[in-house]
Amino acid sequence: MTPPSRRRTLRSIVGTAAVLGLVLAGGLSATAATSEPSTPVPILPPDGTVMSYVVNIGQANPGQTRKAEKAVVAAGGVVVQSWPQIGVIVAQSDRAAFRDAIRVTGKNVVSSVGATRTAEVKDKVTGPGVPWGPGSSGWNQGKNKPVNGDEPSTPIPGSGSEQYTSLQWDMRMIQSDQANLVTDGSRNVLVGVLDSGIDPDHVDLKANIDVANSVDCTVGGRPDQSATGWYPTTSDHGTHVAGTIAAARNGVGIVGVAPNVRLASVKVVNDDGYIYPEYAICGFMWAAQQGMDVTNNSYYVDPFEFWCADQADQGAVQEAVRRAVNWSADKGVVSAAAAGNSALDLSTNTVDNGSPNDAPQPVARTINSGCLDLPAQLPGVVTVSSLTESGQLSSFSNRGLGQIDVAAPGSRIASTVPGGWAYKSGTSMASPHVAGVLALMKSVHPELTPAQMVDKLRADATATPCSPPQSNRGAACEGTTELNSYYGYGIVDALKAVQ
Repeated sequence: MTPPSRRRTLRSIVGTAAVLGLVLAGGLSATAATSEPSTPVPILPPDGTVMSYVVNIGQANPGQTRKAEKAVVAAGGVVVQSWPQIGVIVAQSDRAAFRDAIRVTGKNVVSSVGATRTAEVKDKVTGPGVPWGPGSSGWNQGKNKPVNGDEPSTPIPGSGSEQYTSLQWDMRMIQSDQANLVTDGSRNVLVGVLDSGIDPDHVDLKANIDVANSVDCTVGGRPDQSATGWYPTTSDHGTHVAGTIAAARNGVGIVGVAPNVRLASVKVVNDDGYIYPEYAICGFMWAAQQGMDVTNNSYYVDPFEFWCADQADQGAVQEAVRRAVNWSADKGVVSAAAAGNSALDLSTNTVDNGSPNDAPQPVARTINSGCLDLPAQLPGVVTVSSLTESGQLSSFSNRGLGQIDVAAPGSRIASTVPGGWAYKSGTSMASPHVAGVLALMKSVHPELTPAQMVDKLRADATATPCSPPQSNRGAACEGTTELNSYYGYGIVDALKAVQ
């Protein structure tokens, strides 16, 4: 995730509570201190407007899923994708009364239903029997909001034939250069980059891209393995993230944290820059189905920076995404996520002025303890704050006691972009360092479960006391050296991860 001044303009570029115990950073603690109701954000599309919905089933099994699919059709909808493993259906409908209708047609089967966005769907499903007919409206290329409100990349001077490792202060901070003396990572380890796509021809990346396991999730939330669907189109964000994780050791460019592991491009950012819930759900489910070991999630799910459980639409989406994350963890996937770039204290924040970001105007709203940044605040997800080269919290980084697992470098990070190399800043850049460390850990300790990996990651982190409070870092640091609101359990340590 990139700095807060631009985060609102883009709005997507970023487990299981039982496995991690009662004090769980990055998900278990409340988003906000207040228990007051959150400000309603009604989503009231007129008839004829195609909208996207998640339909949650009370019991996750194939039989109940088939009943729910019939209920979707009876309510005037079209089934886009079913995930019977978690009891979630993604549907589209042009009926204003679809949500009310499916509560009737799906009585005793459907537990909740919610709109996944406030804007009309552009990635409409098409084909025989679809009421809005053939064809697709396509993307609004004119809007093209940068992923997570990205600043423009700053190119690194040079021809590209030189080695840029001298610029990689970040790798020295987390000791990945020392960890690589033990291992560069195993080819058996696969990292899913849930992002805007990876440049398939980049000299630093092409050797490590697993084409067979790459996918595009941005057309309705349905996995599509078309030959070029997972390529980057309007954003260099995913390519930059991928380089930090696993740029190859090849004598040119940079070297990633785990330069020998494989990368799968899981495209969850559409060409307008949005990561809608159905895309993220598809990404987590795909990662689990393909047997990935780690995912990186440098985004928050659009169009709400915080999804509130006390509102029907947002609560249904929160539940659907939670189910997907939990199922992936159950299948052996450990996930890292960016904490966000709004310079907020996630443990005390009670306002959200930038959501929904796909509406003509956002709603200034009160949020409460049931409002979560998805996926970063879900239990079991490793939540990462961002640091400067001096080791201080980046001015844009979110923080929060009980919210941050570990900290990692995120300011002015040198990495890959399509056709070259560039600097980027954001918690989006911090999270892939942790994903790379988890990939190294899995390479050396393949027997570890996701929960055990999170425990080890925290235990290995370099405990760091609160840095002196500064006016440009928002809330002052709270907590102890062992666990605080800026660094969580400490700065991630790649060397200890492989020991």
